[in-house]
Amino acid sequence: MIAINPQKITGKWLAGMALDFHTTSSTPIGPNAQGHMQFDTSRPEIAELLYRLKYRQDRSAAQAIITTAANYLKPYRSKFDVIIPVPPSTPRALQPVILLAHGIGAAIGLPVIDCVGTTRAPAQLKSVEDPTQRAQLLNGLYTVDAHHTARKRVLLFDDLFRSGSTLNAITDVLLQAGQAMSVSVLTITRTRSHH
Repeated sequence: MIAINPQKITGKWLAGMALDFHTTSSTPIGPNAQGHMQFDTSRPEIAELLYRLKYRQDRSAAQAIITTAANYLKPYRSKFDVIIPVPPSTPRALQPVILLAHGIGAAIGLPVIDCVGTTRAPAQLKSVEDPTQRAQLLNGLYTVDAHHTARKRVLLFDDLFRSGSTLNAITDVLLQAGQAMSVSVLTITRTRSHH
């Protein structure tokens, strides 16, 4: 069993939790041959598994994340009608958010519906520090099929909470166009600093 350190995350949603921090420490150790700074990064166990799944396409890491998240959610299962994964911003052969959302949904008996779409290719927000610029990049980006969300209590799922910009933008769309009754958020990890 993976030990987790749940962290409250706040935004436009009703309630939000990250299961743990994304890193416990990150120490610069000098540039690599290409001049990019390298870091000695230590992560909580669940964050290390997420890293393996996301960046090493290591599917074997998924089950422990799914089991841990499902065990965490079980006491709150009755508060939700549907899990909605955040659409991926990076094309990958293996989409961790989608894989994990479906695994968690299956484990706790909650339907998972990929009903949030994008009107254009999402920009990578992690390099955009300016909140106004982030808001502009997200403005009008997300759409939702209200057929799946109207009067539903939605659990919005993502792998990482950084600034909350994406989750806030999707929460707005779910509550307004999607007519959701409520939106709560679960992420696997959260960054220590948020921009």
